[in-house]
Amino acid sequence: MTKPTSDSIEIKVNGQSQTLAPGSTIADLLTVLAIDVTRIAVEHNRQVIRRAHHSTTLLNAADDVEIVTFVGGG
Repeated sequence: MTKPTSDSIEIKVNGQSQTLAPGSTIADLLTVLAIDVTRIAVEHNRQVIRRAHHSTTLLNAADDVEIVTFVGGG
């Protein structure tokens, strides 16, 4: 992963460092990671974020994001 610069921020995603542009949202992060949003839950700094708020929830340096994928089974 690249190191953050003055025009980037570093966050943790599922415990791993991720560098993004300042002003990035959860929706931007999911796009960068190529994650299908239909079967996931996102926790941002210990708060579950509703899908409707992914595009308006800004990420800041040192934020902690957990992405959980739902798996069906029987």
